[in-house]
Amino acid sequence: MRGPTLSRRAFLAGCGAAFAAAPLALVGQDRPGPLRPRRRDEDLLLARRLERTSKVLRDRFRDLNRHFIFEYYPWYSTDPWFHWDGAGRRPPAEIAASGLPLLGAYDSRSTRVIEQHARWIAESGAGAINLSWWGRGTFEDQSTHAIMDVMRAFDLKVTFHLEPYSRLRGAQFADDVLYILREYGERRRWDAMLLLEDADRRAGPVFKSFVTLLTPTTTDCQGITRPVDVFVPDEVWREQLDRVRREVTGQFDRITFVADSLDAARTQRIGFDAGAVGNPYIRPDEWRRFTDPFDRVGIPFSFAVNAGFDNVEPTPPPRDPCYRPAPFEPPVDVRWDAGPSRDEAHQLSAARIRDSFEATLAHQADPQSANWKRGFLLVPVNSFNEWHEGTSFEPMKSFRDLSNAERLLYHNPIDGSYRLTVLNTLMEAVL
Repeated sequence: MRGPTLSRRAFLAGCGAAFAAAPLALVGQDRPGPLRPRRRDEDLLLARRLERTSKVLRDRFRDLNRHFIFEYYPWYSTDPWFHWDGAGRRPPAEIAASGLPLLGAYDSRSTRVIEQHARWIAESGAGAINLSWWGRGTFEDQSTHAIMDVMRAFDLKVTFHLEPYSRLRGAQFADDVLYILREYGERRRWDAMLLLEDADRRAGPVFKSFVTLLTPTTTDCQGITRPVDVFVPDEVWREQLDRVRREVTGQFDRITFVADSLDAARTQRIGFDAGAVGNPYIRPDEWRRFTDPFDRVGIPFSFAVNAGFDNVEPTPPPRDPCYRPAPFEPPVDVRWDAGPSRDEAHQLSAARIRDSFEATLAHQADPQSANWKRGFLLVPVNSFNEWHEGTSFEPMKSFRDLSNAERLLYHNPIDGSYRLTVLNTLMEAVL
């Protein structure tokens, strides 16, 4: 498996705790009052706005659905238990998931599971997935060919999200990208790898990285400064990106490297082609303060469509004095044992899907944005099946189908498919 690093869950949970501690400094919003029912006229107005955006995008991108890309996690195992046993959980009695999946605790290598996932993704309207990749020879790497075989059968393309899998990942970045291009592109004759077109019909692979532009040290709540073990110096990133571009010259019209960075100047200086962030604690009505700096330096930027965040907290809680549970997002004081409170939380998640979907398209279709000027469109959907963080669009079991014991453990909604249904309605208005 992999050694200890800064995991996606730890990174986002840490962001959530930090943002919750000083919410007005970042997001500028008070906690909402009671949620009112969504009116039909609001949905009609949203559909009309999306239809106008749709015409603009369809005129520019002939492969429009390929630009909507689900983050996808191929890291679950049941023999032995892997990832379902995170945060101190003991499957099968309890799994590390905020909601119980409709398919139960599954194995990511199961053809039956992958086929059902591909069917749901294709039905949503999205045209690609972004595989979470943790290095050569890992569990996730070994599952990739099987996943690509199934995705191809459902006319879905695959790209890769390079995770912070070791302290060496920066120095190995070019080798990793070249390996992926050879193994999952050339070897398969490019049958399933995403070669994304821009508005000028130039096509090429897209690679995204997570936990990318860090600081060399971090200081905790007690003032203790420690080194960041997965920090990669800027010059190393720049050397690695330049090397890949040299070695693939002439093979593609373009190759795009996307960093999960909010620092426009640093992203440009290092040589990443675009920025994209899926952090759900940055709310759509605050996005412009982050996209404006990227637009000014001419670097495309994409926020992800998301349903919020519902973290699986570790059991028992860490002894770290700086530990704070990650709050539910969108912000609401939810009681999962109370039906009205639980329903309100899920209605807020549905609203977040609509708001984030419209906001990311509005920015990227704005003629003043770097995305538009460069003919670049990337719409990450975060995520298909990240169960630890409650971000999944993959259907859950509906609340009525849970046992009494399961109702005490999980946060399932009345309609377990509501997130995918909301997304599909929005996609239909655009595609």
